[in-house]
Amino acid sequence: MTEDRKLAVLRAIVEDYVRTQEPVGSKALVDRHNLGVSPATIRNDMATLEEEGYIAQPHTSAGRVPTDKGYRLFVDRLSSIKPLSPAERRAIQAFLDGSLDLDDVVARTVRLLAQLTRQVAVVQYPSLTRSSVRHVELVALGPARVMVVLITDTGRVEQRMVDTGATASETLLADLRSRLNTALAGVRLADAPGRVEQLADAFGADDRTVVTAVVSTLLETLVETREERVVMAGTANLARFGQDFPLTIQPVLEALEEQVVLMRLVGEATSTSSLTVRIGAENPEGLTSTSVVSLGYGSGDQALAGIGVLGPMRMDYASTMGAVRAVARYVSHILTES
Repeated sequence: MTEDRKLAVLRAIVEDYVRTQEPVGSKALVDRHNLGVSPATIRNDMATLEEEGYIAQPHTSAGRVPTDKGYRLFVDRLSSIKPLSPAERRAIQAFLDGSLDLDDVVARTVRLLAQLTRQVAVVQYPSLTRSSVRHVELVALGPARVMVVLITDTGRVEQRMVDTGATASETLLADLRSRLNTALAGVRLADAPGRVEQLADAFGADDRTVVTAVVSTLLETLVETREERVVMAGTANLARFGQDFPLTIQPVLEALEEQVVLMRLVGEATSTSSLTVRIGAENPEGLTSTSVVSLGYGSGDQALAGIGVLGPMRMDYASTMGAVRAVARYVSHILTES
């Protein structure tokens, strides 16, 4: 059995099983696929694939289904990712272009991806630690009260209220705002604290109380790490695949409730060009009956965060990978061009 024929037979079994939800027999392969060999050869090839662990027989006299190992080989050798149709691409662009802010982008993206794939969609918020400063705004709310607004290059907006302990004049705030933006514009948040820690020394003694209060609050915002989170949609889609989960779907639902698990899965997508596909036992406990397709989004090849789809191992990998890639690219464009 040549490697090419092994892949052709395995590909036919995966495609038929995904489409029909039924174990695949040799007769079905002969009837549906032009594999160029006799039915007896197909049966021998299937026996070899089973011996090598790529397919399995769920019960006596049944056809064969792909195993984790079989899906892995199929995905690794997948020659093409199914592109979205022009109509689908236009619909994605129109839907996401209407986003008002980062929260809206994330909410629209996760709903859209769940609808496109009819599976569970997961979108990670851009990490502040991977973002850069776009602008710092200072807004006077009273004689001694200021709102500090930090805007990142991903559209993330962080706001903090500051009791300055002294009167913050418009002139002082304008000067401080200018100095902050000169020091921080375009600087990655991880590098930003060192740019502003000594800023108070540039002001007179009368203004240092206000400046110190504002800078201290800004520093707290820059080192804040609690913002890491994901948004999920389409959990109800799993009900369509009840037979794909052994005994019960409960472990999958319980795992999906754990934000840490989901962040780990989509957070592994550190590239905006290379899709990550985790299959079966490659996933954490509770999700070993699922597959996860993920990709990073952001500027260039460096991902700011991840976007992904979770579904049964019996998924249409080519279409799912195509949808994740297309949506991730649109999100990257919106966040980096806005």
